[in-house]
Amino acid sequence: MADYSSAPVHLAGRRLHLRDFRFDDLAAYGSWQMPGHAWQDLDGPYYPRLNKAQVEEAIKRTRRAIELQSWPRPRPRLVIAEEAGDQLIGIVSWYWIGEETNWLAVGIVLFDPDNWGHGFGYEALGLWCEYLFSAMPRIVRLDLRTWSGNQGMMKLARKLGFVEEARFRQARIVNGAYFDGLGYGILREEWQARYGEGFHGHLLGRT
Repeated sequence: MADYSSAPVHLAGRRLHLRDFRFDDLAAYGSWQMPGHAWQDLDGPYYPRLNKAQVEEAIKRTRRAIELQSWPRPRPRLVIAEEAGDQLIGIVSWYWIGEETNWLAVGIVLFDPDNWGHGFGYEALGLWCEYLFSAMPRIVRLDLRTWSGNQGMMKLARKLGFVEEARFRQARIVNGAYFDGLGYGILREEWQARYGEGFHGHLLGRT
């Protein structure tokens, strides 16, 4: 049976934080989910996009969760919000690759290209990984899956300490061209060795 909690989650960084959805996030979130945005060219562009009805249904489910203030624990996703203004700028998430062996993968999307390349992804995904290792003591690793056309995600994985563990050659088709599918991973002990004071402490210690 799923574990639910009304206690809010708020993970503070330096320039942003991760938090639960609010009602005032829904319009922006729904707009960013509709086709035609640049982030969709990089985030799994080989998968079909949500249509309007599917987006509306996703918003309806999220609105209901906000009304009930009943969230799965650990959270399957959190809003990325700028510290100044507290507005939604992206989402972090995770999904099972193999629940039988506690094997999961993390994901991140920053919707507006103006927010790319400024360290927001590093801060948000680092806070998210720290949260998952803490909230799920049984897991021994985190995965990150991407493709060879997403240079930003590859760079982010390496910057956080993820190691390229798999390369599936010419496994993804984007705009008629073949790209490699990539799998990165980091073990719990590797994360702890890299961020011994915790990722939040690491952020505060950076100049």
